[in-house]
Amino acid sequence: MQINLPEKVSHIISVLKAEGYEAYAVGGCVRDCLLGRKPDDWDITTSADPLSVKRIFKRTVDTGLKHGTVTVLMGKESYEVTTYRIDGVYEDGRHPREVTFTDRLEEDLMRRDFTINALAYNDDTGIVDCFGGLSDLKNGVIRAVNDPEKRFDEDALRIMRAVRFSAQLDFKIEEKTLSSIIKKADTLRQISAERIQTELVKLLVSDSPQKILSLYETGISRVIMPEIDRMMETEQNNPHHMYNVGIHTVETLNNSREWNDRLSRADKRILRLSLLCHDMGKPDCKSTDEKGTDHFYGHAGVSEEIASRILKRLKFDNDTIYKVRTLVKYHDHRDVLTKPKLRRLMAKIGDDLMPLWFILRRCDTNAQSEYKRREKLECIDSCEKLYREIVRDKDCLTLKDLKVDGKDLITCGFKPGRQLGAALNRMLQIVLDDPGKNTREYLLSGELIKELYRETENK
Repeated sequence: MQINLPEKVSHIISVLKAEGYEAYAVGGCVRDCLLGRKPDDWDITTSADPLSVKRIFKRTVDTGLKHGTVTVLMGKESYEVTTYRIDGVYEDGRHPREVTFTDRLEEDLMRRDFTINALAYNDDTGIVDCFGGLSDLKNGVIRAVNDPEKRFDEDALRIMRAVRFSAQLDFKIEEKTLSSIIKKADTLRQISAERIQTELVKLLVSDSPQKILSLYETGISRVIMPEIDRMMETEQNNPHHMYNVGIHTVETLNNSREWNDRLSRADKRILRLSLLCHDMGKPDCKSTDEKGTDHFYGHAGVSEEIASRILKRLKFDNDTIYKVRTLVKYHDHRDVLTKPKLRRLMAKIGDDLMPLWFILRRCDTNAQSEYKRREKLECIDSCEKLYREIVRDKDCLTLKDLKVDGKDLITCGFKPGRQLGAALNRMLQIVLDDPGKNTREYLLSGELIKELYRETENK
């Protein structure tokens, strides 16, 4: 079985072999090649000790000499070269206290997480598969190497990685491995928020984001995001719904797969985080009327607050938090079937997020019951048509689009500060209602200036 190694990877392996050492491409890069995917990076494992690697290659970085890793620089690219090793006791659920270097490839592969990641390759030997990784690749199985409990004790994040690989590759988790995930889920508490965030995002932007349900089924969400469990426990006895809040959320994520190939990874990330959080306020807002019908008044605002707390807890950046909060806040905003109302919404949401807002609305609607679904989708279509006309006509939506600015109003007698800001914002509201009034002639007309001055003089 042949793999087309990149030239620089092949060169590093050849140089190490010429020096009398073994060397192989290893791990995810081999897995991805066998699946017909392009690897994100290439790792190399070798029988050469770290100091020998440093001696052989002129340009290196001491990435982790203690654990056997040297980064070899080739032009503008870098490759991690790690000595075959046996890991000692893991004291922090992530790093071994000590490692022992070995000259046996099989012992190195034995410490890896899953069989499909415990594959090695070079052009002379071909694939080295000591633990059935090729069979698991063929059958679509995620299986821990040897004892799954031991693998998860070494690094608890592997529990989430199993679910993430299952979503990315559309593989099933092998029964014994799955049982160990359920048993060991609570150990994720020792994993940093940043590492949890990374795995969560990789799962959500995968081709199977609906596998977020596995986090609930395995008990993982109870540890990293109990808000998911609350949604799963909240029924929606309402003609507009046919699932509980949690399954509805999973279905919205499933519906987003339609846009897998049409969104950038960055937009997909924002959309799917928003879909995950859009109804998280419903458990807190649930009420039931005298007819037994459930209602969730004000849930969008509460969901926004919960989304903010979750994203801060998982150490997301401020830009992500702002975008997700905005989409969640306005996800249930429907009364926008006139251009003035839609312009006002666009001004609040922002040009960059409006396309995602329409997708979110469609994913949400298609995850509801069939009751009035056609009418809801037709409303979204009509709204999007108006949106395209507004964009086409380049209607004013923000203060920077106004034909006047603060200097103009100061010339007219407005005071810098609150009065000036209030006057500009009032002008924007006027123009949002009627873009034809966005002219210097109208905005600086004596009658309007007098009216705005009276409205704002005490601000």
